[in-house]
Amino acid sequence: MARLSIFPLAGAILFPGMPLPLHIFEPRYRALVSDAMARDRRIGMVQPSGEGDTPSLYQMGCVGRIAEVEAMEDGRYNLVLEGVSLFRIVRELEVTTPFRQVEAELLPVIDEDLLSLGRRASLEQESKRFADLQGYAVDWDAVGRLDDESLVNGIAQIAPFDVAAKQALLEAPDLEQRAELIIQLMQFFGRHDGEDRVTLQ
Repeated sequence: MARLSIFPLAGAILFPGMPLPLHIFEPRYRALVSDAMARDRRIGMVQPSGEGDTPSLYQMGCVGRIAEVEAMEDGRYNLVLEGVSLFRIVRELEVTTPFRQVEAELLPVIDEDLLSLGRRASLEQESKRFADLQGYAVDWDAVGRLDDESLVNGIAQIAPFDVAAKQALLEAPDLEQRAELIIQLMQFFGRHDGEDRVTLQ
């Protein structure tokens, strides 16, 4: 169990071992970063599942450690979080801080999580098709050199899917099933165009 200060941000997910750049400007989250820097540099990234100033939250998120930070003169921060471990919220805590805090169960990181050769090939093929449809410029040689985990989690983290799809990717039980879900989502969203085309979160 761990006590985590959380940053609810729709459309932003973080995976263990992956970086996530953030620009922090709201006063409550500037306070969160200041507090994290004074303690253990950890922030819990989680998506809201509702609307409003204090929205309900999805139960699963990812702990990020502040790996890089730039404090600006006006109090804003540019930082890079590095994913540490997934967590599941047990309960939200009553606190006096301007940012929310939860008690959470930290989930074990799966070692040696690999894709089958067929799944890897399908993922790369569908990614190329999807990138072409969206007009993205991609260095496919560099993509081909990524290990399975970096490839799958990198796509899941930056792909322009909606909040519910992003959360489903985060909650996938293993890399193989996450890759299969990415393929399905790219096939679904790739069918849309014009006003229906999904936009970057």
